[in-house]
Amino acid sequence: MDVLSRPAEEFTNDETVEHLWAARAMEHSDIYFNVLCSVDTRWLRLTPHDDLIYTHFRQDFPDLDVSYIKEEEIKNNMNKAKWRVFCEKFKTIVEDYSFGTLMRADTKGDYSEQNTILVPRVQFYAVEIARNKECLNNEVKKRYKCASKANMAAQTHKTEVAV
Repeated sequence: MDVLSRPAEEFTNDETVEHLWAARAMEHSDIYFNVLCSVDTRWLRLTPHDDLIYTHFRQDFPDLDVSYIKEEEIKNNMNKAKWRVFCEKFKTIVEDYSFGTLMRADTKGDYSEQNTILVPRVQFYAVEIARNKECLNNEVKKRYKCASKANMAAQTHKTEVAV
């Protein structure tokens, strides 16, 4: 059984769980970034519920500029409460709706320490679905080559060894 799917009450501050979560979150971000580099994001579907998530997102946050998300803007007390209500709408619809997920703040950047925000999974979906539908993620393909950071590091290492 996957340790991360077990009830939280079974764990205390176990570093193993934190490392497993971090590895899974990084793997997810790496895969997602590679997908962004590979496809026309206007047609990309992240969940079977993309249209529902997008509709509710734009009803609840009509003026949110998703091209650049300011962490303090989405996590201030007023917006944090609005996001909590939004997320709870999908509790029984989106699997792992509250799972901590890494999201890029700026659509023009990759996943880096300066450009990454930790958000609940359904918040990631809402923002990324909006970015895809509004053609904001298509810039990634132009700016970055489609290769995972792990593959790029391995290729760099091979090149250094071969020289």
